[in-house]
Amino acid sequence: MTAIIDYDAGNLKSVEKALIALGDTPVVTRDPQVIRGAGRVILPGVGAFGEAMRQIREYGLEEPICETVAKGTPFLGICLGLQLLFESSEESPGVSGLGLLKGQIRRIPAGPDLKIPHIGWNSLEISPRARLFQGLGNGAYVYFVHSYYLQAEEETVVAATTDYGVRIHASVEAGNLFACQFHPEKSSRAGLRILRNFLEMPD
Repeated sequence: MTAIIDYDAGNLKSVEKALIALGDTPVVTRDPQVIRGAGRVILPGVGAFGEAMRQIREYGLEEPICETVAKGTPFLGICLGLQLLFESSEESPGVSGLGLLKGQIRRIPAGPDLKIPHIGWNSLEISPRARLFQGLGNGAYVYFVHSYYLQAEEETVVAATTDYGVRIHASVEAGNLFACQFHPEKSSRAGLRILRNFLEMPD
């Protein structure tokens, strides 16, 4: 069973529908015991970093999230869910993230030909060792909606990158912890393959 964490940050139904299409039986929940007992956990989300962390803490979800990752359960962050795994964000100065990985979330710099937020399809440069992207060729296209991007401190965790005026760490992997800045649930066949790969990760 896959637990999809509900902390009032949206993007739940599309993730749930994608998993059901793949034959999974997801449960949308904010119950710490359900999260702790799940075979897989997904932290989706859209919105502001600071408000999201406030809601996670208000619902008592920080501890079960960190415990779930620590015990080796496959865990996937999506969009804002990726950003929350890191230490801080320029969007919300003074607010600490979950700190499960080292790095900062920075605002995409404005440019003459760049629209912010970045909305649309971009190709990925995929690390050959990236387990989440098995079966996908380098250059696969995925769908982004974001104004802030990850700058991971450790390049070894970066599984895929893209360019949008700046080099964006678009996906990370560290043991059982996976995350994507883009939306696999909205990325057509490539996205479904990414989600299938996650569901098939050994626990």
